[in-house]
Parts: sequence; structure tokens; C-alpha cells
Amino acid sequence: MLFHTWVFAVFFLIVYPVHLATRRTRLKLPWLLFASYVFYGWWNPLYLLLIVASTSADYLAVLGMSRSRRKKPWVALSVLMNLGMLGFFKYAGFVTQSINDLFATLGIRYAVPVPDILLPVGISFFVFQSMTYTIDCYRGQMDEEPNFIRYATYVSLFPQLVAGPIERSTNLLRQLRETPKITRHDIADGLSLFLVGLFKKRALADYLAMYVDPAYTRPDQHGGLALLLATVAFGWQIYFDFAGYTDMARGLGRMMGIRIMLNFNNPYLATGLGDFWRRWHISLSTWFRDYVYLPLGGNRKGEVRTYANMAATMVISGLWHGAKWTFVIWGALHALGRVATRKLETTRFYAERIPTTVKRLLVFAFVTFAWIFFRARTVGDAWLIIRRIFSSAWADPRFPLLALGLIVGVWAYQWIYESRLRAALLGSSPVRIALAVFMALYIAFCCGSGDKAFIYFQF
Repeated sequence: MLFHTWVFAVFFLIVYPVHLATRRTRLKLPWLLFASYVFYGWWNPLYLLLIVASTSADYLAVLGMSRSRRKKPWVALSVLMNLGMLGFFKYAGFVTQSINDLFATLGIRYAVPVPDILLPVGISFFVFQSMTYTIDCYRGQMDEEPNFIRYATYVSLFPQLVAGPIERSTNLLRQLRETPKITRHDIADGLSLFLVGLFKKRALADYLAMYVDPAYTRPDQHGGLALLLATVAFGWQIYFDFAGYTDMARGLGRMMGIRIMLNFNNPYLATGLGDFWRRWHISLSTWFRDYVYLPLGGNRKGEVRTYANMAATMVISGLWHGAKWTFVIWGALHALGRVATRKLETTRFYAERIPTTVKRLLVFAFVTFAWIFFRARTVGDAWLIIRRIFSSAWADPRFPLLALGLIVGVWAYQWIYESRLRAALLGSSPVRIALAVFMALYIAFCCGSGDKAFIYFQF
């Protein structure tokens, strides 16, 4: 069920009034859980078995911890169960295919059967969110949740279930313990957030996809300039697509009296790679910081160990995005970038002598180059695209000028947002109303009737 379809509109028009009517009663949580399971099971009812299994395992693991003097076996059981489930459904095919490729390289005439496993929607998100609760309870950062229905609702809450943000139990679960207060201001802000997200998805991401998809599907049929522009367009497409989803999720949550965390903060205005990862997919980058980088030792065990921990975290993050070598290389590129620039970004020279505009453009150029491996179907396609960008003749790319104009407009808006002129955007009701009217009219009259899924659904 996609947010930008009539099916979801009907679904929400049924769910929301009942939520308003039951939010002060004992029926609030059962209704939210039922609605969330209907939402998730809409793709395939069998997927519900996985989310119920992950939910039950972590709930029971915390119960076991609370009743035992030894907590480590319980948290280890939770982590192994969740990562085992994620590994089977997401990485079993990748591992067996890699083994077969190694056998072929060594001249071994044997092939391990590659399992044909359908990847459940959003499994990486709800597994991490459920596992967060177990780890937080183990660390003493979260109290045990005695109500299974409340905990199951926390894991499966439909606005952010399939593509995040990856919520912490210390934020979302605690909100579910309270009666949501919903004001007219919450409804207005929620609708505004949803409209902005819908505009990013339908008017920008889906429009850019019409140019990006053909170029990356058959890169051998496109010239250097066309591939360069397609790469830049993809950088904005994935931002508009993913940020659009999380804006809609936050908008839905706000209307329901639930504050879902910010997941994007104008990442293409970052002045360093460290700054970029504090702005991009914030819930995932902070998850890897708190549950991978810091447990590995963080920056507490010397400079060499710090760089090794940083690199390992980035490579694991790349692999989290997909079971392909292209994602591993993407993560490794960002690992190299972070290791190479970590000290530089803390120097006075970098902070004061290099213009902000130059720093932003350099970060954007590096991030855009890395996107080639993220988007390419194979490592071979990625190298072909790079060779053509830097060596082949630049033919007419036929880049959609309307999309280019919208990108420039959005980027200019973000620059103004982080400048002294911010008050002109936030403090002026006519400006906000005019932007909302423009987005609504553009979606109504300039966007087709497509139902293209969100990019991060595949992760």
C-alpha cells in the first residue's frame, strides 16, 4: 500500500476517524495494531509472520532479561534471531552467488543452488527497530514494556513501518504509553508535511526517474553527458523519493498525535562528509553510530582503531542497503572519504578559509560520484558509466528542463532556509500558503497517475 495512491487514501480515511474516537480508550492500541497489520499485509499476508516473529522474539527476550541475572544470553539471542532472519531473506542469494563466482574463478565445476527468495518489504527497517528495544533495555536506557500490544504497535506502526525513520524505543514507545494530544495546529502541520512529501515524490522523484531509469538500464546506449546528468538527477531523485516518504510519514504521525523523528536535514547543503551523514538518513546513521561504531570502540581506542571502526561501520552500512557488490563499494567509497577528510574537517583552515559554497559543491560532487555504484545494476555497468563520463564524447542528453528548473528551485529554497533569510520563509504565512497552493496545483495538473514505489522499499 503506497502513500500516494487512492487505496491508501481510503485506508487512512477509515483508520483516522476511528483513531480520533478511540485515542483516549483501551481500544487505541488494538486499533492501531490492526490497522498497521492490514497496511503491511496488503502486499503479502505472509509477510506478517516475519514481523510477528521479530516482535515476539524481542518481547520475550526482554522478559527473559528482566527475570534472569544473566542478560547477555538473552540480548545475544535477540540479535542472532533478528540478524539471522534478515540474513536469510536479504543475503542468502548474494552469498551463494558469490560462492559460485569464486568457484568459477578457481575453475571448480560446481555451483551451489541459488535460493529464489522474495525480499519482504521493509524488513531491514522493522528488524532494526525491534532490535533497538532489546539493546536499549539491556543497556538500561529503556524500561521493560509489559504490554505486548503496545510493543507490537511500536514495531509495526504503519506511517514509518516500511521505510523508516528507524525509531528508537525511547521516543516512539514512550509516546504510545501516553494519550495523544491532537490540536488543529497538529492537523495543519501534518497535512502540510504530507503535501510537501507528496510533491517531492510525485512531482520531482518520479519525474526524474523517467530520465534516470533508461540511462542506467542501458548505459551502453548513452553518451558521457547524458550519463553525468542522469547521475546528478539520481542524486536528487533518491533524496526527493526518500525524504518525500519520511515527510509523509511524519505528517501522518503528526495528525495522529505522534512525533516521528526528522530523517533528512537538507543533506546537499553539507559542508563535509561528516556533516552529510548527520543530515542524510539520520535515523540510520545514528543507529549505526550507537549500535555498531560505538560498541566497536568508537574513537576511544586510538587513532588507527578509530579509522578502522569508522570504515567498518560505513561498509556495513553499504551492505545494509542491498545484497550486491555495488552497495559494498558505495559504502567503501564513503568509508575512504570519511577517513581521508575526518581530520581536515576539524581544522581551522577548512572551517574558515574555504568558502562554504566551495565546501558544499565538493561534498555534493563526491556524494554524486558514489551514487553511481549505488544505482548501477552491476559493478561492470558502474565502471562503464564512469569511463563514459570522463572519456566519451558528450552528445545531446535531452535532459528534462522542467526537472532541472525544479531542482534549482528546491536547492535555492534550501540555501535560503539555512541563511539569514530563513525568517522570510518561516515567518510569512502568505509565502507558506503560496508554496502549498503551487504544490497542490502542480500535483493535480502536471503529474501523471503513476504509482511508482518508493526506492527504499527494496531495502
